[in-house]
Order: sequence, then C-alpha cells, then structure tokens
Amino acid sequence: MNTLKYVIKRILLSIVILFFVALIIYTIMRCLPTSYIENVARQKSMQPNSKSFEEWMAQLEAAYGMDKGIIAGFFIWLGQAVRGQFGDSWFFTVPVLQRFKETIGISFWMSSISMIFEWLIAIPLGIIAARKQYSHTDYAISVIAIACMSLPTFFLIALLKLVFCINLGWFDLVGVAGRNYAQLDAWGKFLDRAHHMVLPILTLVLISIGSLMRYVRTNMLEVLNADYIRTARAKGLSERKVVYKHAFRNTLIPLVTFLGGSLPGLFSGALFTETMYSIPGIGYSSYQAMVAGDIPFSMFYMTFSAVLALTGNLLADILYAVVDPRVRVA
Repeated sequence: MNTLKYVIKRILLSIVILFFVALIIYTIMRCLPTSYIENVARQKSMQPNSKSFEEWMAQLEAAYGMDKGIIAGFFIWLGQAVRGQFGDSWFFTVPVLQRFKETIGISFWMSSISMIFEWLIAIPLGIIAARKQYSHTDYAISVIAIACMSLPTFFLIALLKLVFCINLGWFDLVGVAGRNYAQLDAWGKFLDRAHHMVLPILTLVLISIGSLMRYVRTNMLEVLNADYIRTARAKGLSERKVVYKHAFRNTLIPLVTFLGGSLPGLFSGALFTETMYSIPGIGYSSYQAMVAGDIPFSMFYMTFSAVLALTGNLLADILYAVVDPRVRVA
C-alpha cells in the first residue's frame, strides 16, 4: 500500500514537472530567431505578383495559430496535446504522429541492439577490472573505457568511416540500404539493412561502453571491500561464487539507476549518429525539424523525451525494491 501511494505521488509530481518543462520548451521554440513560417513566407513573397513578406507572415501565423501570445498559444497546444493531437509537421507536411510512427521503429531497434551489446560487454569487463585491480588487465580495460568516453561522437564516426568505408570499403558511407535493395528478396533485404546498421550500432556501443565499464568497476570494488565479502571468503567459498553470487548481486542496485537513465535513449534516437549516417530515425528527423524551425514536431519530440526521462527515473526507483528486498518505501 505504501508503494502504491509512493507511485501515485511520484506520477502526480511528474505531471507537474512535465507541465513546466513543456512550457519552457514552448517558450524557447517561440523565441527562436528563425522559423519555418518565415522561410515559407520569404519564398512566397519572392514569387512574381505575390503579396509582401509581412502579408504572408500574417496569413501563415494566423493559419498555424502563431499570432497569439506565448501563454495563450501554449494552452491551446496543451489542450490539443492532452487529446493526442499534435498537429501537422511544417517541414515534413504530414501529421506529427504519423512521422513519429514512421521513424521510431529503426531508432528503437538500433538503440536496443546497441544497449544489449553494451551491457554484455561492459559488465563482464568491469567485473574483471575490479577483480584484478591494478593489474595489466585493469589498466588495459581502464584505458579502453577512458578512450571511449573521451572520443567525441562526430570524430569517432569520421574515424570509422575513414577506416571501414573508404580504406577497406566494407560499408557504405551513409544510408540504410544498398543500391540493389529493391531487387533483393526478403532475406536479402534483411541482410542488406543489417549490414548497413553495423557501423551505427558499433558507434553507439563505443560511445556508451566506457562510462558503464567504469561504473561497474567502481561499484564492484566498493562491494568487494565490504566486510561480508571478507566473511564469505573466510568461510571457504570459491572466488567465483563470492564475486558473482554475493558481490555482483549487491552491485545491481546502482546499475538499476543506469538502466532507468537508458530508457530515453531507446526511443529518442541518436541525433549525431543518425544524422551523420543519414539514418531516417527519430533523432535525424528531430534534427531536420529543429533546423527548419518546425515547432509542432520539435515540441512533440522534446516533450516526448521529457516524458521518457521522468518515466525512467520512476522505474529506477521502483526497481530498487525488486533487486534489493531491504529497500522499502516508508
């Protein structure tokens, strides 16, 4: 019962936070120096025998509801958003939700696969580094982790393209399908798209794996130096059982925080990676919309990301009690 009250309280608090976050986002979007409406009005005013730029601006702002103040416009947008109506994208010229459905799939699968590889690689390496503290293995893993954490995404992508696309010629520079994609059968299309996803997924794994390895190593070292671990070793338990049954189980609690923070990344897309590889995912679409001043799509994307962040934090708090029975909500 206490847990249910806590969850309800957190949900209500999240709704309040989301309201003010959406208001801030809407205010920032309305105050941007350029917008898609201005570009369209400028293009139309340059046509022969056309109306002036000011007349086109007034007409388009009235059509899109931009002629109202920020507060009034926000509550109009909020009323429509509560009903699941986010309007039409100015840049993509389709409903916002339709564009979202078209692009979320590839971003979700790419992020999910990369996160699975990230956890399968980083957690064992972090445990090994903690077990062999100050050894050559620990130093090698730490160097790899720091290098992955330090490399900027755009530099890493450029390096991977140089090596694997230009020098070796194993992959295409951009895109998610090859030139002969239309002539392939179903299995061939699957293999072709999977082949084009190798570098983007490798990029996501490399830029994320370092921080998780260091996180696991730090928490594992703290647990391995605890008194109950020394007691378990004194009882004659094997090192494998001490590490993986006793120590690693208590390392799961801080890892839950990491898992909750990973939720937004599964659905919000990888903006830099998708943009530089020209992958038509939600991250690349949001970049195109923001550059074009597409307020409806940008508002939906950033609000959606805020919802994911709040949901991830709530799930992390709830999962504490799952991985550690000692944690209870009072």
